Amino acid sequence: MPTESPSGSSAARIQETSLRKELGLPDLVLAQVLCVVGSSWVGIAGKVGRAHVVFWLAAMLVFYLPLAAVVIYLNRLLPLEGGLYQWAKAGFGEMAGFLTAWNLWVYAVIVTGAIIFVVPTDLSYMLGPSAAWLPGSKTATLVLTGGVMAAITLVAVRGLDIGKWLHNTGSVMILLAYAILLGLPVWALLRGSIAHYEPVPWAWPKLDWFSLAVFGQMTVGALSGFEYVAILAGECRSAARTIGQSVMISAPVIALMFILGTSSVLAILGGQPINVIGPIPQTMRQAFGTTGVAAWAAPFAILLLLARAVASASLIFTGLTRLPMTAGWDNLVPRWFTELHPRWRTPVNSILFVAVLVMLFILASMLGVGEQEANQLLATASIVLYALTYVALFALPWMGNRTLRKALPGWLKVVAFCGFGASLVSLFIAVYPIVDVVSKAAYAAKICGIVVIANMAGVLIYRSGGGRASVR
Repeated sequence: MPTESPSGSSAARIQETSLRKELGLPDLVLAQVLCVVGSSWVGIAGKVGRAHVVFWLAAMLVFYLPLAAVVIYLNRLLPLEGGLYQWAKAGFGEMAGFLTAWNLWVYAVIVTGAIIFVVPTDLSYMLGPSAAWLPGSKTATLVLTGGVMAAITLVAVRGLDIGKWLHNTGSVMILLAYAILLGLPVWALLRGSIAHYEPVPWAWPKLDWFSLAVFGQMTVGALSGFEYVAILAGECRSAARTIGQSVMISAPVIALMFILGTSSVLAILGGQPINVIGPIPQTMRQAFGTTGVAAWAAPFAILLLLARAVASASLIFTGLTRLPMTAGWDNLVPRWFTELHPRWRTPVNSILFVAVLVMLFILASMLGVGEQEANQLLATASIVLYALTYVALFALPWMGNRTLRKALPGWLKVVAFCGFGASLVSLFIAVYPIVDVVSKAAYAAKICGIVVIANMAGVLIYRSGGGRASVR
């Protein structure tokens, strides 16, 4: 099967020239924070209690740092629109590149739905007890998520000259929300509402399936996303340099946010059950209460998280609409996906197609289950699909074609192997639920079904266009 050389696809580079170069280094740093830092992961990490620091450090050592290193080097070698799709195609061939992109694309469709799915929960915490019914109402959930989806679709059509301001604003808001979260234990100590606070607790985790399942979500789930911004390389200024710089700047900030954020959740909630959909709103509402002047702080902080959720969904949605476009450039999917808006130069057909799919996934996930199980189903299915793409990503430095391997330093192969192993762990443990579910067997079957059906569909789509990618 033919492969691309590390110099990249000349056809892809030619068609990139029709895209606007809107993103600079500050935009990319904020985009990294927005894409990686979510509000639910500190709640999931909190499930292992004081052992969360050990888990975070282990996840960063075997996955987070290897991911940053591999992304930086591959982006320097192939700074192309499509990111991981172009890298996998260059290293493994067209079919492997397509299926890698396909899994990343389906992941992004599902995770966009999962992010939007938190809106009713965050809104219920913001409005207080009178709105507690919102997350449990399927009608209200569909109305709210549908409205958000329509808004980010319009922003995506308008383009990154507008979209980047929404994304940057969302990133600033998540930073501000975390600043409030990290200050809550100190404020609670001064008020006497808690007696003790450990910002960096230390305890060895239990070695059981539950702990391993949490660790799997803390790696590919919480710490993923550095490579995602590379999808927009064709719309970045000096992509080969600025994407790598954005990773190095944002990585330590993100690490501190996750570790200290989890400690804050545990300090305020104590032994209470953690809501994995909205742990930060739950923590803020618990800390500030529902009466007095302090009660106004909780709705404000939760509003920041709502804005972040919308902005993050917009960023991921924008990236995932570029994958069908780049596959269309290679004639692997209909050229219909490559058509750009005559004024805004955005892939309008791809945008509208993906928007419909996101809403269908949200609807399907809600059938016959509660809101927490539906959210976990969306999140976990996306993690499995993402883990498959990471297996391909981390295999590139030591299993890609010879030209690619020779262009990368030897130490990167060892680092990539660590990330490869962590991705495999996340892939196989994902079917173990960390929340109460109606049926563990049905939960696992739904996740496996989504992954198998998605990849079968990907193979069929590729086979139906067999040979077309070689025609440039």
